[in-house]
Amino acid sequence: MNYYLNIGSNIGNRQGNISQAIDLINSTFKTSVRCSSPVESEPWGFDSGNTFVNEGIVLRTDRAPHDVLTALQRVERSISDTSHRNADGSYRDRIIDIDIVAIDHLVIDSPTLKVPHPHFAERDFYIIPMQELAPTWTHPRTHLTPCQMLNKLTAGAAAR
Repeated sequence: MNYYLNIGSNIGNRQGNISQAIDLINSTFKTSVRCSSPVESEPWGFDSGNTFVNEGIVLRTDRAPHDVLTALQRVERSISDTSHRNADGSYRDRIIDIDIVAIDHLVIDSPTLKVPHPHFAERDFYIIPMQELAPTWTHPRTHLTPCQMLNKLTAGAAAR
């Protein structure tokens, strides 16, 4: 299966943090991932003076989705054990964040894993790397390609 991941960082050596995560993912899954170009973006869902660097990657593995999630969470914790959220549940700055954005054309809606990512179509820093890595992929619920999602997101932002 193809796992489409997004790795983000907005504090410390952002690109170094992402590179470290990619190295750990490669060694954990005994593979070599394909990476997108980095995308710089403003924080989403919270205010911060620290911009994010995000990179999309494609991880090919036959491991089950929840096993992959657990392994990725271990990778995150090995880089930084700081929570991604404040005590009230709001987002905060982070050294590393690894999200499973999509898994081929699967739809998963469990308490611990939702795929495609519920905010996929709202985040250009997910869509732009996906457009580079898998331009013909279609969202299993909306049936839109990354390019179509980006056009829709851009049109919505322009209308505001």
